[in-house]
Amino acid sequence: MIKTIDLNFQGIKSTVACFLLKINKELALIECGPESCLKNLKSEIKKNGESAENIKHVFLTHIHLDHAGAAWWFAKNGANIYVHPFGKSHLINPEKLISSAKIIYGKSMNKLWGNIEGIDENKVIPVNHKEKIEINHVEIKALHTPGHAKHHISWVIGDSVFTGDVAGAKINNGPLVPACPPPDINVEEWEKSLEIIKKENPKFLYFTHFGKFSYKENEIINLQNTLKEWLIWVKKNKDQNETVLIEKFKVYIKKSLKSKLVDDQTIEQYCIANPPYMSILGLKRVLIKKNYDKA
Repeated sequence: MIKTIDLNFQGIKSTVACFLLKINKELALIECGPESCLKNLKSEIKKNGESAENIKHVFLTHIHLDHAGAAWWFAKNGANIYVHPFGKSHLINPEKLISSAKIIYGKSMNKLWGNIEGIDENKVIPVNHKEKIEINHVEIKALHTPGHAKHHISWVIGDSVFTGDVAGAKINNGPLVPACPPPDINVEEWEKSLEIIKKENPKFLYFTHFGKFSYKENEIINLQNTLKEWLIWVKKNKDQNETVLIEKFKVYIKKSLKSKLVDDQTIEQYCIANPPYMSILGLKRVLIKKNYDKA
């Protein structure tokens, strides 16, 4: 059983999801969202006849707070936390992660993400590329898919891939839209990661932003093109005042989505799930550093 859970992030539906797995009576989550949504998550798990305290496994696509902020709570209640090897140390000691987030979010930090605590290192399990975790005879395979973040994993179960942010956001049948936050966007690696997903030839993709959709290769190709277009746009406009640049980018994105017949409510959901200003910060960093490996 795979159940999509809407965390109702910041009171907005269909922006942030996690996925409840019931594997022969053993419970697992893919993603856990931020601690600010933990109350909602517990309630939704209860509606499915289960208890959050009984979650034994949490599979994180990456350690960004909208995906992993509540992982410490599940670890305290006995869950194993599966993560990319590059993300392990930040879960054990989140001080650097918190400091970086405070620079970006400032006074909104607690409202957005809630409490963040370190995790006992014995509960954090690093997973290598193509490594398989078996739970009651069901295999969950890790694919290292950097680009959005160097510590990004996509998880494969049968004919489905849980894509985190590497396949972008897809809300209400809109297009795939990339999220490009700092600090380590790498467009070249991102394109390679999308090729890895293509090679899996999945039947379904599960998007943290938001939900389950049938896999369509042309959408992945369009996402690759969008990444290139965004980088070109930012390169052309990067010398403008940052406030002006962000506002122009918002207009650019909204115009692009409207041209694809996306309604105003869905555009708002996209902007909540992946704030345009974050992509400006991330893509500017790529251009400033120029060396993708260090961006």
